[in-house]
Amino acid sequence: MAKGILETIEIEPLRVGRVKVWIKGRTPLICNRMSAKAKRDLLAGSRRKTKAEKEQNQKHDPKAEFLDSFERRAGKGPTRLVFPAPAVKGSMANAALETKGTSKTQVGRLVWVEDQRVDLYGIPQLFMSVVRSADMNRTPDIRTRAILAEWCMPVSIAFVTPQLSEQAIYQLLSNGGIIMGIGDFRQEKGKGNYGQYELATEADCKAIIAAGGQKQQDEALRDITCFDEDSAELLRWHSEEMRKRFGAAKAQANATA
Repeated sequence: MAKGILETIEIEPLRVGRVKVWIKGRTPLICNRMSAKAKRDLLAGSRRKTKAEKEQNQKHDPKAEFLDSFERRAGKGPTRLVFPAPAVKGSMANAALETKGTSKTQVGRLVWVEDQRVDLYGIPQLFMSVVRSADMNRTPDIRTRAILAEWCMPVSIAFVTPQLSEQAIYQLLSNGGIIMGIGDFRQEKGKGNYGQYELATEADCKAIIAAGGQKQQDEALRDITCFDEDSAELLRWHSEEMRKRFGAAKAQANATA
């Protein structure tokens, strides 16, 4: 090249590809939305209760905690329950750590889910289990959440080409469904295997869609059922114990406060 002549730099333009897929649960999904009370305490600061106040109030209200554990649609729609879409992207990004040919940071930059919340089909049930608090002593506690034994959701995913292809997106989703999952106590965390999923078609999810839409979910939220016998036994004991401690009227007032 002659001196003084600049070489032209050609930059290939980036394009956006899109795929719409259905994911179907392989294992039950545990919803883990932060409660409204916890958000208010973060915003305004929590006040330490006196011993008398603690004795006059219930430590837990299982039914209220169940209803507060998931996000819901206010108006009409395919489902009452919705799920935060970024969780699916997070599953794909973390799966990239175990997938050759890409990286977590690359997926974080080049992939996004187009909706903030996606429709979550399935019947929510009340699930109570032992958890460990985040304090130094890892104090045990009982946490109540919503769980869906069978579930599915449609997800619209956008990605940058030519860096990623449809096949790469499908592979990341598939890997994420097996080794990561979504929701609480998921496969990624090591101990639990909840929230695993697989790629599916709308036809594959037909039965779940028909049995777990908005109408059926509203009925399930009015007439709450338990996921397993342990949850049912704990809920029965809690109701009886609160009546003994506070009486029926006081227990009901605490539960609705």
